[in-house]
Amino acid sequence: MEKNSEIDWENLGFNYIKTDYRYISVWKDGKWDDGKLVTDNMLTISEASTALHYGQQVFEGLKAYRRKDGKIQLFRPDENAKRMNNSNSRLLMPEVPVEKFIDACMQVVKANEHFVPPYGTGATLYLRPFIIGVGDNIGVKPASEYIFSVFCIPVGPYFKGGMKPVNFMIADYDRAAPKGTGAAKVGGNYAASLHPHEIAVKKGFADCIYLDPSTHSKIEEVGAANFFGITSKNEFITPVSESILPSITKYSLMHIAKEYLGMNVFERDVYVNKLDEFIEAGACGTAAVVTPIGGIEFNGILHIFYSEKKVGPITKKLYDTLCGIQFGDIKAPKGWIFEVK
Repeated sequence: MEKNSEIDWENLGFNYIKTDYRYISVWKDGKWDDGKLVTDNMLTISEASTALHYGQQVFEGLKAYRRKDGKIQLFRPDENAKRMNNSNSRLLMPEVPVEKFIDACMQVVKANEHFVPPYGTGATLYLRPFIIGVGDNIGVKPASEYIFSVFCIPVGPYFKGGMKPVNFMIADYDRAAPKGTGAAKVGGNYAASLHPHEIAVKKGFADCIYLDPSTHSKIEEVGAANFFGITSKNEFITPVSESILPSITKYSLMHIAKEYLGMNVFERDVYVNKLDEFIEAGACGTAAVVTPIGGIEFNGILHIFYSEKKVGPITKKLYDTLCGIQFGDIKAPKGWIFEVK
């Protein structure tokens, strides 16, 4: 492995770092071109691109992991490809073939191999695939051209010095409309979350929790992550809703909870006035993997789960097992790991 001596692997954050290569492919005249690696990290697009005016933009997030033997692996990139295509379909954008998506990710990781952090640092190579509508457009309609790209940055572990529980507050805002774009990974969902997030942070919380937009009685998402709770009956519970982004991390944790930890797993309604049914709670997503929830403030009262200072034992076990699989230390379920060759 070629070393990258300019990077302090132990102190990486989640910040943009220009790496050597990124993948670009263009959709025009009804088809994708072959795609290629380029060194330029700047895109030049028409001022009339639909991505700039009408929100035709979709993105994904996944990571490459350095194993103990020095090899590199991706975690379930096929699921990211499928989810991107579901989002593309919602915005009337062309699908990216799963094989093309995975090949693009593989090319980017191989071309930037010396940016993949060493095993043992907890750091990873974060991949950001995205697709945007471009070209000379002005009417409110799908673009005639699209760009699919994948770039990468080395990122540190989300929790420096180990996992710590954090508190959340219930948002006064909705994350998504009923039957809207909540289940699609589109930029507009994130733009709408910036203001509620700022309010929560100013009040001393890590982020806010969004309730279902129809009744405001059920938990849907925790900031930009999915919610889960652990009951005293050895159950792993996560909300079900058409407005929730289907987290690959969440579905992986559901499998681990059932097959590795022997828990009963349910996707069902999670009512905000029944938080006392959970002895532990957490949020899950690509960036942090698992964020333990210390407490949730609702109607002026802070409901504390396991502890505000200590991570619950089941949450910790879920996190350790998933990270062990991602870094190649624990045997993965069939089809979850794609080795970069």
